[in-house]
Amino acid sequence: MAQFFSIHPDNPQVRLVRQAVDIVRGGGVIVYPTDSAYAIACRLEDKSGAERIRRLRNVDKDHNFTLVCRDLKEVSIYARVDNVTYRALKAHTPGPFTFILPATREVPRRLAHPKRRTIGLRIPEHRIALALLEELGEPLMSSTLILPGHILPQTDPDDIRDHLEKLVDLIIDGGHCGPDPTTVVDLTDDVPVLRRQGRGDASALVPGAERPSRDGTHG
Repeated sequence: MAQFFSIHPDNPQVRLVRQAVDIVRGGGVIVYPTDSAYAIACRLEDKSGAERIRRLRNVDKDHNFTLVCRDLKEVSIYARVDNVTYRALKAHTPGPFTFILPATREVPRRLAHPKRRTIGLRIPEHRIALALLEELGEPLMSSTLILPGHILPQTDPDDIRDHLEKLVDLIIDGGHCGPDPTTVVDLTDDVPVLRRQGRGDASALVPGAERPSRDGTHG
């Protein structure tokens, strides 16, 4: 049965953050809020946790996880970042973006794209997520919480509890999150490519990219 923590989205309680991180370090799978939608995560090296997430989301072994990082310094450990890419990342992080970048050797082979050796990384603009990352001291291996049979991510912690309280180790209630996932931008080539339009406005990165509307939708 999952534990259920109500953590303040603006002033996360240190005691609860530490308890949440202890669960992650102990091999737990957690649900946590971000600046786009709720996500599900485990430790980077936790193969068992990754398999649990795949089964829960009903995705195959080729599903691409995202490494959720504290800052650009941490991103540079797991991805090769040149000067042009660094400027793009600095202008759009923290925020609701996932960037696909060339992976370094620090990324476990099972997580990188098998042919391209790329990895998705993001730095969230959410105080609970950042507090977890700071306490953990390493990235979370994360995936947007989209349940089988659903098109949109989960946004309501009570609904999440109804669906998952017997399937994960911790659910963090940080209030309602928006319904859109991150915007995914591929920065592995000279010209950035928009792979998914989500909450983030990629119009400054990708010419002709769709600009999300004020209510968080796009179109």
